[in-house]
Amino acid sequence: MVLNGLRGTTLDVDLRIEPERDELLRAIARLKEELELNVELASPSDFVPVPEGWEDRGRYVRRDGRLTTYHYDLYAQALAKVERGHAQDREDVQALIDAKLIDREEALRAFERIEPELYRYPAIDPATFRRAVEEAFGKDPGG
Repeated sequence: MVLNGLRGTTLDVDLRIEPERDELLRAIARLKEELELNVELASPSDFVPVPEGWEDRGRYVRRDGRLTTYHYDLYAQALAKVERGHAQDREDVQALIDAKLIDREEALRAFERIEPELYRYPAIDPATFRRAVEEAFGKDPGG
């Protein structure tokens, strides 16, 4: 959200490293302490099923030497935020919509694609999640 210019600050950085490499993990641990920033090795797929092809929808951020950085699929991020349902998450999802980084109808289709896989995430109540998705991505309240 910060890198997309949709929020000025963050409490933590969630990241996924592929492939995981010890030297990178050690460097992240050092930077975490140096920058006094909470870093979590987490991605949307740790919390909700993600739509097939998420790897291809990652938005390029930058390349530093052999390290290339991408945003995780924004639809997967949005669905994970809707499922979590905190106030900041709801604001983030609305900011993604307002910035036209995600589309309401495509977000609903993404949910429909992952809905059959919800049984793999027993902490999620499918009916509650569906209601939250419909509320977040249903008809545009401004139009």
